[in-house]
Amino acid sequence: MQPKALSSFMASRHTTRDFLPKAVPAAIIDEIIADGLTSPSWSNTRPIMVAVATKDVRDRISKEYLARWEIVAPIRSSRWGQFKLLFTRRGLPTSNAIVAKPYVKELMPRAQRVGAELFGHMGIDRKDRVARDAAWARNYEFFGAPVELFIFTHTSLGKFSANDAGLFVMNLMLGAHARGLGTCAQGAVSAYDDIVRAEFDIPAGYQLLYGISLGYPSKNAVNDFAAARLKPADIKLKTK
Repeated sequence: MQPKALSSFMASRHTTRDFLPKAVPAAIIDEIIADGLTSPSWSNTRPIMVAVATKDVRDRISKEYLARWEIVAPIRSSRWGQFKLLFTRRGLPTSNAIVAKPYVKELMPRAQRVGAELFGHMGIDRKDRVARDAAWARNYEFFGAPVELFIFTHTSLGKFSANDAGLFVMNLMLGAHARGLGTCAQGAVSAYDDIVRAEFDIPAGYQLLYGISLGYPSKNAVNDFAAARLKPADIKLKTK
């Protein structure tokens, strides 16, 4: 493949936020996982495990995620609700609590920009809390995707495990894209690893990093949205 063709292919991949109910064959799922495993890894340790949720398992996990969200969503702006949440702990993150924290000052503008542009594309007013919450809840429906991949990394390698997972997932996503499949990486699902652990035999030492919705994109207009991408100059450090 010529460099320009490769660059064009990579640039054509973007997040899918609405999927067809069409099943993804198990053989195809294995193929794109194999694509992911062509990525480099820290001393070739491959500190990654993947839980593939489909059919009834996928539906049970989604139902429980939505149940947690239904508890949290209405009380986030209420002090009494927040106190009750802390007291009962029902709905509090059981794993990656960082997803509930605000972005730091230097990263916030990027997150605010993509949020505003996405909601604008979807016709959701910034002040419409109900519509925004409904849009967030789609995370826990996996945007209708028939497959949800949960990516687990080994805690012993810390950030290097996360780096390996990122390399693995990017190759996996490109493999899916090449087969006409869409993907959506989801930090939102990382808050409740106990839901996934109830369905899968996850080895000791592994923690949930995030999830990936996988399936065939629908023709919903939300899939026409593509986030603005930075330019190389935006991330290149200057010399002193």
